[in-house]
Amino acid sequence: MKRSEINTVIKNSKVFLEEHKFFLPPFAFWKPEVWANHGDKIREIIDCNLGWDITDFGSENFYETGLFLFTLRNGSVQHQEIQHRKLYAEKIMISEVGQITPMHFHLNKMEDIINRGGGNLIIELYNSDHEKKIISSDVEVVQDGVKRSYSSGTRVLLKPGESITLTPYLYHSFWAEESKVLIGEVSLVNDDISDNRFLEAVGRFPTIIEDEKPLHLLIGDYQKYYGGWYAG
Repeated sequence: MKRSEINTVIKNSKVFLEEHKFFLPPFAFWKPEVWANHGDKIREIIDCNLGWDITDFGSENFYETGLFLFTLRNGSVQHQEIQHRKLYAEKIMISEVGQITPMHFHLNKMEDIINRGGGNLIIELYNSDHEKKIISSDVEVVQDGVKRSYSSGTRVLLKPGESITLTPYLYHSFWAEESKVLIGEVSLVNDDISDNRFLEAVGRFPTIIEDEKPLHLLIGDYQKYYGGWYAG
């Protein structure tokens, strides 16, 4: 993705979030040049990958295959200092109409996906086997406290306010219908480095063409722009 495209997605997302009265924490609006001024005090932001996360999954077409995410809180599987021992994570996401998040599951993370507003959210579901292949058995999930069973490959529709609990090894893909959707995610600790398993090979984080300066840092920018003291 071009940095200019990422900056535009950020600007548009700010407007959409404001329309839905969803407010981001102060560090979301820091300019790249001020990050190092905060020193070690913000280590939790860095270690736990909090912040802006915009990806095209390597598709080079964000609006066809992509997702906007902002991680608000998270623990860390790599850093187990006391202040990072959170057992939970929270994200806010935006899915455009017909914009696919590729089929995947998580090895360890259980998550609730919540339609926070906008259009309908469509989630396609499949079980997997121990070889991480799709199987044709019925899928059992919980939606807002109610157990439900669906045939393999069912596309579940979530209207604003509705949610679904996704368990480990449950394949899912999702996209917005009618108009773009504000999506909440509440989960166990999020680990995008080793916990995701995509059905087909994708790039979880984008390759960025630096055609202009970053408006705000993405989580993938931290080591490059903030690496003076941060060793990873």
